[in-house]
Amino acid sequence: MKKILFIFIIFLGCFIKTENALIIGHRGAKGHVAENTLASIKKAIELGADGIEIDVFRCLSGEIVVFHDSNLSKLTDGTGLIEKKTLKELKQLKVLGTQEQIPTLLEVFELIDENVFLNIELKGSNTAKGSLEIVKNELSNNKALHKNILFSSFNWDELRELRKLDSEIKIALITKKDPLLAIGPALSLNASAINPSHKTLNKQNTSAIHKAGLKIYTWTVNTKDQFTKMKRLGIHGIITDFPERR
Repeated sequence: MKKILFIFIIFLGCFIKTENALIIGHRGAKGHVAENTLASIKKAIELGADGIEIDVFRCLSGEIVVFHDSNLSKLTDGTGLIEKKTLKELKQLKVLGTQEQIPTLLEVFELIDENVFLNIELKGSNTAKGSLEIVKNELSNNKALHKNILFSSFNWDELRELRKLDSEIKIALITKKDPLLAIGPALSLNASAINPSHKTLNKQNTSAIHKAGLKIYTWTVNTKDQFTKMKRLGIHGIITDFPERR
């Protein structure tokens, strides 16, 4: 009887971890709809995503726009660097294969509600201040949003700038290297999480990250085996191209 109870408790513990993992749509629902578009974000929400991960740049006229690449040519019918274009110029472009425009961060906030977790990845330089201003304005209208906003970046200097501007906003350090190397910098920035590649995670380093008081939001998890492994490790958030795969 005790043996059966023990097995049940172990099973229950695994089940709870699975239920608690946030499913975060990578650039919306990248596996279904053109990435970082409003249509992709809508699709991710329709597919049951708990949150959305988007990428942002600051364009020439100062607005914060949602886009992944520094160059426009791969993903749109335009050319040149996104940071060298005004918002008016960017809005004249179409995302390839769609009639979608490049959205602004403000338009994303107009689309989602307070229950959607939003991971804003700072891609370009000088994105921290403008992105934070938009978020603060949204927070002034709805305090409940605060728990569901996370800034992240591979550019840790941009995160340091963000922390200088705000001591409380949640931030995460993105890394594709050994995630243990990010613990020290994360703690020095009072970060709430580390966002490592799923390929680098194992029982030992996830345990060390959790013991340091940090959450883990991992990318980009798309197969059944990858989902299973991440859930068993107790990952807090799983970033995926296919939000319907849980």
